[in-house]
Amino acid sequence: MPFVLPDLPYAYDALEPYIDAETMHLHHDKHHEAYRKKLVEAVEKHPDLGDKPAEELLRDLNSVPEDIRTAIRNHGGGYVSHCLFWESMKPSGGGEPSGELGEAIEKTFGNFAELKTKFNEAGTKHFGSGWVWLVVKDGDLSIITTANQDSPLSQGIVPLMGNDLWEHAYYLKYQNRRPEYLEAWWNVLNWDAIEERFNRA
Repeated sequence: MPFVLPDLPYAYDALEPYIDAETMHLHHDKHHEAYRKKLVEAVEKHPDLGDKPAEELLRDLNSVPEDIRTAIRNHGGGYVSHCLFWESMKPSGGGEPSGELGEAIEKTFGNFAELKTKFNEAGTKHFGSGWVWLVVKDGDLSIITTANQDSPLSQGIVPLMGNDLWEHAYYLKYQNRRPEYLEAWWNVLNWDAIEERFNRA
């Protein structure tokens, strides 16, 4: 079974003061692990799925047996999105992307500040739980939101970075101040990892 809980690539308190250690413990050790465990339980019902990566299952949900399709969508989506989430952050992160990604952001949004504004607005306006994403869609950069743990992969879209809008991601520190959390998140972004995804896409 290829589904393991990845270790955080940094200490639990490494993203403070923007994301606190207690939130990281709960988010990674409890919430992400719960998605992983339920994904494993679902796939175990169909050994013929073998060692297919979760990303592959999400890209073609219609081929997933109907009795576990919802579980794969929810728990597989949660598992994959959180793996990407941890990798998209690092201590002393932030700043602005450079290279081809930086150029693509300028071409699409006009400048980096406008990307931040549109991304934060989309995250703030999203109703309920979900994610806000910077993605490659039809060959171009775009900002989208998804509900619950739905993955952009299931829409044929390549996620470059996503911010978790579930309250478990921010409520201990920011309570109901989602816009403040969204703004703070830019200070921990790992542009090297995000640019690498863009170059692959």
